[in-house]
Amino acid sequence: MLQRFLSSFSTHVGVDLGTANSLVYVKGRGIVLIEPSIVAINTKTGQILSVGDEAKKIVGRTPMHIAAIRPLVDGVIADFDITQEMLRYFFRRVQSSKNGSLIFYPRVVIGVPSGLTEVEKKAVEDAALDAGAAEVYLVAEPIAAALGARLPLEEPTAHLIVDIGGGTTEIAVLSMGGIVVARSLKIAGDKFSEEIIKFIRDEFQLLVGEPTAEAIKIAVGSARQIPEALQVQVKGRDLSTGLPREITITDAHVRSAMRYPLATIIDTIKEVVEMTPPELVGDVMHNGVFLCGGGSLLRGIDDLIQKEVHVRTNIINDPMTAVVRGTGVIIEEFDRYKKMLSVSERKELSL
Repeated sequence: MLQRFLSSFSTHVGVDLGTANSLVYVKGRGIVLIEPSIVAINTKTGQILSVGDEAKKIVGRTPMHIAAIRPLVDGVIADFDITQEMLRYFFRRVQSSKNGSLIFYPRVVIGVPSGLTEVEKKAVEDAALDAGAAEVYLVAEPIAAALGARLPLEEPTAHLIVDIGGGTTEIAVLSMGGIVVARSLKIAGDKFSEEIIKFIRDEFQLLVGEPTAEAIKIAVGSARQIPEALQVQVKGRDLSTGLPREITITDAHVRSAMRYPLATIIDTIKEVVEMTPPELVGDVMHNGVFLCGGGSLLRGIDDLIQKEVHVRTNIINDPMTAVVRGTGVIIEEFDRYKKMLSVSERKELSL
């Protein structure tokens, strides 16, 4: 009875707690927040200075006593306290006032990588509870992405989801509301940027930062050769002289830089298909591969996967928000979809 009373004052939310970006869905309102998973902190005082968009603006531009921290690394909480503060900030942003007073006992559904250990899941749960949540449910990101794409997940037919995020790539075959085969790779968008930084350093003896590498990836990055050649001017520090220098980077350079992580993702997709039961492989052949996550926006990546795996590959609509939309589906029809949250993944408020 008390839990039902509190529920009437609460704001239920879904969260895609990503390595690069975090997104929040509020029941009845849709997606209300998309911000980088970055926190700026004064290392002398421990004071949180900014979170999200404001913190991202200062990455690589801070004095020694200010650090821009990514509290999640490869989809896993690396700094518990900072993650808790970041979630608390997000919860405050979506808080609503009812009858003149702020009461916030939300039910929170969080999308997490399928390969998390029980200890890592517990860390996510505890961070959300300490940040103000009353109930925390975890859902595997491939399931959330499939729900967000409005795939018929509850039917006895298989769908292959490839979610290329910032820190992890989730590859899973789903059927009847569950995961049949899955692999979680710590190779995704951030790894693409790292390889671009290494390539420019090794080939041009020029040092560039993470924001610049990300901008290069967006401007000229491609997974396959494209009809129109692209190029971008890049400024950095010459490693031999220590002075500023400008070079031209082409789409061919970026493809060469990203060759290894792309090959690893494709090899893992093949491995998942090989491990899938024969009857479900037929479904995958018929339905195709469904791509989502920010990495799916890389030019030509769908064509490359289709060529290498020999299965039609589709990029779902609005791929960057698929997971948070899936958590929203669960929030909106919780009784229908709560069976997709296993007992070990669920932590409820005891009243």
